[in-house]
Amino acid sequence: MVVVQMGTLVLGLLLSASLITGLLKILKPQQDFSQLWLRIRSWWLMAGFFFVSLLVNPHAALIVFALLSFLALKEFFTLIHTRFEDHRALLWSFLIIPLQYWWVYVQWKAMIILFIPVYMFLFIPLRLILVGQPKGIIDSMARIQWGLMAFVYCLSYLGFIMIMPATATTPGGGKALLLYLVFLTEMNDIAQYVFGKLFGRKKIVPTMSPNKTWAGFLGGFATTIALALALRFLSGFSIPYSIAAGCIISVAGFIGDVVISAVKRDIGVKDSGNLIPGHGGILDRVDSLVYTAPLFFHFVNYFFYKLAW
Repeated sequence: MVVVQMGTLVLGLLLSASLITGLLKILKPQQDFSQLWLRIRSWWLMAGFFFVSLLVNPHAALIVFALLSFLALKEFFTLIHTRFEDHRALLWSFLIIPLQYWWVYVQWKAMIILFIPVYMFLFIPLRLILVGQPKGIIDSMARIQWGLMAFVYCLSYLGFIMIMPATATTPGGGKALLLYLVFLTEMNDIAQYVFGKLFGRKKIVPTMSPNKTWAGFLGGFATTIALALALRFLSGFSIPYSIAAGCIISVAGFIGDVVISAVKRDIGVKDSGNLIPGHGGILDRVDSLVYTAPLFFHFVNYFFYKLAW
């Protein structure tokens, strides 16, 4: 039911955005709205894919999240410098993606939490040592483990949230909480972009992400809190908890965006790829979720679930 409700809301937003863009193209033919149109068209495809997977089966959604982790990790490894000697370790990094999501599927909480931060942290250096080339091994260990933590471990929390059961305080259960998280994260990104474009003057971290302004951040912050309150039918949160959730998602989303921007700036690219027309690559779309997913999970778990590991 909540999936249908949110799907209807998102459908209305996308239809409105498409109609407004169409009117702008008619009223201002001298201006180029092609990039905006590409962005909206990509949102149609991404939103449709996401909602269909949730409606079909939760297991289908887990497969989608695993695919998202695979594409994000592949894009990251394509961008960074790797040695020839790293290839076996890189292969193992991809092979553990279905295993991480298997822990989510069987709800083995301890392995979800510990598998990549502990066991893969210990295994990857061993795999690199067996190659017998010490030069550059520290960089390789750090880059591979960071990629696993960001794009497999952190994104797998999307699945972890989805399987959370319904309770008296969270009657919609995991699906509703997942929709709440993803919608607020993406709307925070959009609001920051819009407010930054319209009112942005003073930059926050110009050397890391020159497009991030205080106006964009504060506009996104206010918008996310307002939406967190408006969508309480999804979360079941009280007003104070809704405000807290909005604050966490907005600030964490901003930090995730800036961190990935800094990574791209270090590598020397503007976009991480061109897989999503109008948006760039997968990393350009999941950067905020890398931070919001685990932090939102632990917020919900601490106050409402208190799951034992």
